[in-house]
Amino acid sequence: MPRLDAATCIALMEELTKLTAQAAATILDLAAQADVRTKADGSPVTAADEAAEAIICAGLERLAPEVPIISEEHAAREGPPRIERGSYYLVDPLDGTREFIAGRDEYTINIALMTDGAPMLGIICAPALGLTWRGIVDHGADRIARDAGDGARPTPIHARPRPAREVAIVVSRSHLDARTRSYVDGFPQVKLVQSGSSIKFCRVAEGSADIYPRLAPTRDWDIAAGHAILKAAGGSVTTPDGSPLHYGTPDLLIPAFIASGQPITG
Repeated sequence: MPRLDAATCIALMEELTKLTAQAAATILDLAAQADVRTKADGSPVTAADEAAEAIICAGLERLAPEVPIISEEHAAREGPPRIERGSYYLVDPLDGTREFIAGRDEYTINIALMTDGAPMLGIICAPALGLTWRGIVDHGADRIARDAGDGARPTPIHARPRPAREVAIVVSRSHLDARTRSYVDGFPQVKLVQSGSSIKFCRVAEGSADIYPRLAPTRDWDIAAGHAILKAAGGSVTTPDGSPLHYGTPDLLIPAFIASGQPITG
């Protein structure tokens, strides 16, 4: 398998951003269609998921035909391929499908570039919000606002030092499990923020939240892009005991994680 380095990620970033914008425009065009089906695992899928996946996968094959792609909808249909080393893409063409179906704005497109089992590059686009967050590990992260006009430039983002009091913890609106709730309750003072999709990673990366815990299983493609962006912004994503996450297991499943910004100061 090919092994892409940081220099290649930097060279690819603008084209990947354009590709993400094309998929976002298609999702917005299909937002009014109520074509909802249920996959074998019980989760919903729509025409927008599949159309965005087709655009992204075709674009990735054009940009880097030698790099394998693991995409959520394709994996649901065909089963996930096994990739143990080298570089590959992880794609969630519409993260937060339940939010999308409900007419809420908190759904995203996630694209991550993995190398040797770790996220190197991440792009998360929230089509309905007009926002895109991007990052390359060890090379910084930024945010782009679509409605800022043609002169819009990426704005650098950074995780903030965690306050000693009233830690802002962002949790899932649709998947707040008992273990995560118990973890949150362990903090003496908390500002709890509920959010959908991988935007939770972006809130920590841009310094508007401090921690995003999820102590229930989730798939590699749900978190890899957010992991790359948050790490590029100065934060971290680890197992609950602080160990590195292991991507690329046979079921592409992450049992639990804690995403956080910088350590408590003072």
